[in-house]
Amino acid sequence: MDLPTAARRGIASLDLTDLNDDSSDDAVRELCARAQTKHGPTAAVCVWPSFISTAAAALNRTNIKIATVVNFPTGQEPIEDVVDAAERAIAEGAHEIDLVIPYAGLLEGYPNDVTATVARVKEVCGPARLKAILETGMLGDAGLIRQATKLALEGGADFLKTSTGKVPVNATLTASRILLEEIKAHGESVGFKPAGGIRTTADIAAYLSMCDEVMGEGWAKPALFRIGASGVLTALIATLDGTAAPVADSGY
Repeated sequence: MDLPTAARRGIASLDLTDLNDDSSDDAVRELCARAQTKHGPTAAVCVWPSFISTAAAALNRTNIKIATVVNFPTGQEPIEDVVDAAERAIAEGAHEIDLVIPYAGLLEGYPNDVTATVARVKEVCGPARLKAILETGMLGDAGLIRQATKLALEGGADFLKTSTGKVPVNATLTASRILLEEIKAHGESVGFKPAGGIRTTADIAAYLSMCDEVMGEGWAKPALFRIGASGVLTALIATLDGTAAPVADSGY
């Protein structure tokens, strides 16, 4: 895949993200402005729940979705708190909920907690789309990653997302292929979102090429394919402008 094609597809599928600990209303307003690029809008912005209303005001009269996170980043909050957080986020204007599964419980031998958590949050999502964050870098083992994928699908996740971007190992092509294979087996209607450590247009080209290979050309459109990143937008725009760009240094 040539890089300009990857850059165009990448921008259209990007969840432009600010989940920094020092995020602010001004930072979120700047993020929303960046999302409206001269090469077209990103698919969504992803912000902390406390900034949903700020993003909603900044993105008024656009088609850019607002995503937020719950049970983030550890996946260990009490389920009732997680459900309440998801309900509040949707009431405040979130279109998409990115939920960290209880991956530590899975590592300790409690797989049912994953399905139950995804199912409980899915119940309150209504029209909002639910992305299950598997934290594949912490699961590590291919068998565990595949098990987590199946459990999240069983719970009703609309998307499978690799990572929080908050751990040492985030999105990888190896883990992503497992997620895509399980989505393919499930029926192709569930989306896929690699997140964390995606820094260059070439990185995005690699993920898009894998989607084309596993799922078929044309599948990886914004309705079913997203990229979780903050700094890569600069590289994508530079690719389309024909200029050099620094490599994004953000983990997310």
